Amino acid sequence: MSKPKILIYGYGNPGRQDDGLGVLLADMIEEWKTQHKLENIFTDSNYQLNIEDAANIADNDIVIFADASQENIEDIDYTIVEPSAEINFTMHTCSPSFVLHLCKNIYDKIPKTYLLHIKGYEWELKEGLTNNAEKNLRKAFDFIVNKIQEYY
Repeated sequence: MSKPKILIYGYGNPGRQDDGLGVLLADMIEEWKTQHKLENIFTDSNYQLNIEDAANIADNDIVIFADASQENIEDIDYTIVEPSAEINFTMHTCSPSFVLHLCKNIYDKIPKTYLLHIKGYEWELKEGLTNNAEKNLRKAFDFIVNKIQEYY
């Protein structure tokens, strides 16, 4: 049985303190998969999700979006993403569910898609994570590595 193609897509703004958690997670996974010479694991990152990301996710079996969260969660939260045509006006241009909706409608593909929320604390125009966000980033990294290992 072939190994699934897995995309870890982190988004956020590293110039706004903890908002960069998703991007930093993608960077960590890229380094980890390179060290372990793993194939079929891909990473991508951007400041925000865009409609063009439907093309980026279409060729993958599993997509894990990662983003900093201001929600009331303990440290990380992992949820299933379902396609949705609803457009939410938030800090990010498109939601993961809207990107998945576009992927389904344009490419007739629906990869298994998840969103990893990573708790952030500070959002000022400043580089560098807060101490608590760094701890949550480590938990998120360990969580994703375990998820990937379930498939390998």
